[in-house]
Amino acid sequence: MDFEAPARLEPTNFPAVFSALREIPQPPKDLWVHGTLPSPDLTLLCVVGSRNFTSYGKQVVEHLIAGLCGYPIGIVSGLAIGIDGLAHAAALEHGLYTLAVPGSGLHESVLYPRSHRRLARTILERGGGLLSELPPTTAAAPWTFPQRNRIMAGLCRATLLIEASEKSGTLITARMVVDYNRDLLVVPGNIFSANSRGTHQFLKLGATPVTGAEDILYALGITPEDAAPATIRLELSPSETRVLELLHEPLDRDTLIRLLGLPTAEATTLLMMMELRGLIHAELDMYRLVH
Repeated sequence: MDFEAPARLEPTNFPAVFSALREIPQPPKDLWVHGTLPSPDLTLLCVVGSRNFTSYGKQVVEHLIAGLCGYPIGIVSGLAIGIDGLAHAAALEHGLYTLAVPGSGLHESVLYPRSHRRLARTILERGGGLLSELPPTTAAAPWTFPQRNRIMAGLCRATLLIEASEKSGTLITARMVVDYNRDLLVVPGNIFSANSRGTHQFLKLGATPVTGAEDILYALGITPEDAAPATIRLELSPSETRVLELLHEPLDRDTLIRLLGLPTAEATTLLMMMELRGLIHAELDMYRLVH
């Protein structure tokens, strides 16, 4: 993918899916995009959280986004280290569209953070997109992140907050969500963890608590009938069908490969592709079905 030639969108030709940005204070004058724009049929969910996430926060991201598989939802986040990067990766893993809004321009020489440039390329290769209102060669700076946060908050129907300390920059996005009259969804955290102090502040102020994917679907106005698992499963190969039959209960990787009776390299590729399509999920070398 070419990072050096992003497309420029002026307000007069913003796609319908970006129309909500016209409603926020100081709407962007221009947008720069790489890759595929989200379909107007998608409901966009912003996912933000702590840079210094805990194992609980990582589990929450993977669990909740897995539960959104098959629904017309796009995941928006800031490409940052921490919960943002986990959200993009989980969306890719479960076959959801994802849009990254970095705190920099989109030229590869400045794309921030540098450690996530490979993730950005993967997002583009898998049909996702990158978005910024900053000219392509604008480097990240302290002022660019609040600017970026308002784009994410204004763009999405709701924002999901997963772990944030009392002084986390993520809370800036959460306040913007409330100011813009969008829905703020918050995952309750460990009461002994500093990473829960910021999130619990917003729960006390009336944010919607989220303890499962169904809470997110309800907040977005999406019903189980809106899912499309049947469409995915119609395209299964015989080997994929066999994997689903074997995973009526979780299996470890070695056992699953042995039962498949395929060469290890072929089985490994098969399982990886099924994970990317959101059909199965692997954690600690254990595979299970995604329901």
